[in-house]
Amino acid sequence: MAKKVIPYKDSELGKKAQVTKMFDTISGSYDGLNRVISFGIDIKWRNRVVDIIKASRPKTILDIATGTGDLAINLVKTGAESIVGLDISPGMLEVGKKKIEQKNLNKTIEMVVGDSENLPFSDNSFDAITVAFGVRNFENLEKGLAEIYRVLATGGTFAVLETSVPTNSPYKQGYGFYTKNVLPVIGKLFSKDRSAYAYLSESASVFPHGEAFNNILRKIGFIEVENKPQTFGVASIYIAKK
Repeated sequence: MAKKVIPYKDSELGKKAQVTKMFDTISGSYDGLNRVISFGIDIKWRNRVVDIIKASRPKTILDIATGTGDLAINLVKTGAESIVGLDISPGMLEVGKKKIEQKNLNKTIEMVVGDSENLPFSDNSFDAITVAFGVRNFENLEKGLAEIYRVLATGGTFAVLETSVPTNSPYKQGYGFYTKNVLPVIGKLFSKDRSAYAYLSESASVFPHGEAFNNILRKIGFIEVENKPQTFGVASIYIAKK
């Protein structure tokens, strides 16, 4: 990233610790706020990621920055035998575990506390790896991506769903107004953490989206890299292979 963005500018904690604290704080309201903020379109985006992963017929999947498990739960549709959801926030995982229990998916999905930049798995462990709205929270982006490359099996698929910034008018101007003015207000109204949604919008604005992120993936060693802009470019799905 060109600029380092952190949730709490007056904190002495590092970004990783701050992100953990932030997501623990907003875990109870996160799902509902996501639906409001994205007008529910994030559900459609996740379903497209599932379709991409399903095409590769994976037996094992790792969902990094799984949060409350929305994508991990959807990935059951791929027919995978084992899905691991990993997140740095115990608070988010607790919400996810309850959802998984309610859906009787405990035998398929395992939720694990872990650091994306130091994955507790051996090389070539997973047929597919996904990250939805999480890579921009990595403290060291390239280190996190290198860890993903390490634990992904040769021939495996890596899919990232992340916010982008539209490049065409009037979507670019509308997106800028919404993220700078509307999104933080919604966050303040519905969340206990006033800094969280300001951080989420600011971190999205400086993330190296599009071809810039494609080039980082190629630098790490990924091949067949491509990105698919979603909904006028407010999000992108990045696909790569090992």
